[in-house]
Amino acid sequence: MNELKTAYLETFGCTANQNNSEIMAGILAGAGFILTKNPELADIIIINTCIVKSKTESKIKRRIQDLKKETKNKLMIIAGCMPQTDFKKLKKLSNNSIFLGTNHTKDIVNLIKDFQEKRLDEKRQISYISEDRETKLLVPKLPQNSLISIHQISEGCLGDCSFCRARLAKGKLYSYPEGRILESIESDLVNGAKELWLTSQDNASYGFDRGKLELADLLKKILELKHKFKLRLGMSNPNNVLPIINELLEVYKDKKIFKFLHIPIQSASNKVLKDMNRFYTIKQAEEIINKFKERFPQGVIATDIIVGYPTETQEDHELNLKFIKKYRPDVLNISKFSSHKQTPAGKLKPLSSGIIKKRTSELMEVHRETAKSNKLQYLGKIISVFIDKKVGENLHQARDENYNIIFLKCSKENLGKEVNVKITQIGVHNMVGEIIENT
Repeated sequence: MNELKTAYLETFGCTANQNNSEIMAGILAGAGFILTKNPELADIIIINTCIVKSKTESKIKRRIQDLKKETKNKLMIIAGCMPQTDFKKLKKLSNNSIFLGTNHTKDIVNLIKDFQEKRLDEKRQISYISEDRETKLLVPKLPQNSLISIHQISEGCLGDCSFCRARLAKGKLYSYPEGRILESIESDLVNGAKELWLTSQDNASYGFDRGKLELADLLKKILELKHKFKLRLGMSNPNNVLPIINELLEVYKDKKIFKFLHIPIQSASNKVLKDMNRFYTIKQAEEIINKFKERFPQGVIATDIIVGYPTETQEDHELNLKFIKKYRPDVLNISKFSSHKQTPAGKLKPLSSGIIKKRTSELMEVHRETAKSNKLQYLGKIISVFIDKKVGENLHQARDENYNIIFLKCSKENLGKEVNVKITQIGVHNMVGEIIENT
């Protein structure tokens, strides 16, 4: 068998999945593999999968089939969450592929070696999709953007949501050791990172498997690191934010942390929240948002809503509309309900696609109006931003202190710098600015 030395890696899903792909790429590069962006040039095709939405799952399965046809007899590795929950179905879909579960990201090279040396029997293959406690820190990685450092702080969650299949893949909460998180972050900062993203299935639950909600303490220690950087805290569930909200608000006063709060409500109806088996009321979620906005009036609120949960009524939908009109989230991630047979909600009779489509459109229309009006306060103003990403020829993306997106026309020499900009245009999810002067 010819030696396999060139790999193509394609990623679907969340920020944690992006980080998993960075780690796989780093480990492969360290083992002498060449990473290519062209699947036709690769010996190995790696698909890092996601199972949060049925639509995404279908897209991934079609992509697997298309790549199989396009790349013919090349080795395909299906990685991520799907092998953990759909191993048998994936084997039927792509019977000559091999599989790597989300808890075995660091084993990518071992899997390939086992395949090459013909040791990958059924028992050994199953071991690569087994449950495990894998700490994804202090390992080689190839970030897509060297200025942005993604760090997972835990795996799994404490939830038991009736609609969620990701928990079947990720398992129960496993909080990574604080010392290793700090060491990993320090290493990336020394190597030039300027923006830190903390991610997990629920950041606010960090430490609770050890008996205490430790997120605020972890954030304080990160912010004390003697480097110049900005920190973005990712998604945190309301039931775990509420007990530590006052501690978190004190931490958010630090200039290094973006005034950005991602708190998924999923529904503004207490009845639907109970049916979803979410461990909070909408009043508790609103209490968190009110406290955050009272302390940081211009702070950005991001939230998630699932449209068309099987027990959702028109009255429940109206409550979602009312919530958006009142709290005006700057970022709204709307998901049409995905029915998964392995979950309790998947056994319920779904709403019609017409009803779900109509409700989704109504929610998005209200969100577009309120989110754009939120940005009127910035029009014509001069603000400080950090340029963190090139998005086109002489076009760059920047973030202000609240994590708003600002697009700028400027040269690549400005990448990684803080500049003052005047906001000239506003949109629903971003703004356009002109550089005034470097800070």
